[in-house]
Amino acid sequence: MNKTVSAKRPRTRSAKAKEPTDSGRRLGEMAYRRILEGLFDRRISAGSFISQGELMQLLDLPVQPLRDALRVLETEGILKIHARSGIEFLKADLELARSTYQFRSIIERSAARTYAETAETGEIAQLIADHRALLERLQDGASVESTAEEMESLEQRFHGSIIASLRNPMIETTARRLKNYVAVIRLDLTATPPRMIRTIREHLDVLEACLARDPAAAEAALTHHFQAALQRILGMV
Repeated sequence: MNKTVSAKRPRTRSAKAKEPTDSGRRLGEMAYRRILEGLFDRRISAGSFISQGELMQLLDLPVQPLRDALRVLETEGILKIHARSGIEFLKADLELARSTYQFRSIIERSAARTYAETAETGEIAQLIADHRALLERLQDGASVESTAEEMESLEQRFHGSIIASLRNPMIETTARRLKNYVAVIRLDLTATPPRMIRTIREHLDVLEACLARDPAAAEAALTHHFQAALQRILGMV
């Protein structure tokens, strides 16, 4: 009897011990998202130094989840923690833009070929229809403000669907990290209807090659899209 009771007690304590860990993880993930949101909506300036206390106040975050999130974001290269002067946030520059788009191109060129070979026809057709609908609205004079959210959604669906076709969790994790870099880079880029129209047309070139089940054309169109996107970011066109 005593041995049976004794054997059960460690399992009970172990189950209880997991609860704070799970809760802490959820709070850390919330803090991670909130820091990125603060950076992308410009409450936190790219390239700025800010103290831990200022971040806590600005984003309404408890200290431990904030620290957990900061460590993850430092590992991902979004910020650097300085022991005495505070937290330094990433500032986009020419090298970051080139490196990010080169890496994205390496990953997604292969993914575009796979997507052209394996994606459901209905999924491709729906993406094409949604891109054409937004293109028509922009050509009819719709403003950036009224279409920005829809454009961002199309960006995420387009690139997300292509990457997901590889069925590789490691690549998907890397792609999410690169997406954060792209968001930092685009903080200095002014969205305009002509730029959005060019992006949509480039997406359509990729999607139409996928619909035609032409992997080589899909890869070529995606390569061109990344080259053109980098040029837009660098202000060359």
